[in-house]
Amino acid sequence: MTIHDARKERFGRAFEDFVVGDVFRHWPGRTITEAEDHAFCLLTMAASPVHLDAYFAETELPGGRNLIVGTFIYAALLGMSVPDTSGRAVAALGTERLRHLAPLHHGDTLYGESTVVEARRSASRPGLGVVTIDTRGYNQDRTLVTEFRRSFLVPLKEGDQ
Repeated sequence: MTIHDARKERFGRAFEDFVVGDVFRHWPGRTITEAEDHAFCLLTMAASPVHLDAYFAETELPGGRNLIVGTFIYAALLGMSVPDTSGRAVAALGTERLRHLAPLHHGDTLYGESTVVEARRSASRPGLGVVTIDTRGYNQDRTLVTEFRRSFLVPLKEGDQ
């Protein structure tokens, strides 16, 4: 198994750069502010008091704090993973098994890592490979908050086609 450090490697990878079991630690982390979460909620019409109403959170939610909307956490984590993994992808093939396992609150920092679970040449698209990764998001205390699996299509290196 190889552990890849985003600070020392380039944007995206070719198919041959993916080895099953490799782990990509996405850097830097992402601290999510209340303003960003509110803007995301309003842009996506996810205007629940769970996310937007501080008094509601204080009086009705365990811990008394608003929750960051899960689709924002997913989008941020996906974006954090792109430079290390799918930056050269020609197509996103799908996401599955998206799970939110613990809350993330305003001011928390999201960290991510992805593990290669499958890499195979495309049967229908010569010169391309299908890569599947499991991505996990953690808060600053290393509590697992979100996980999902996604697949994408990336080019083979020149000469390997």
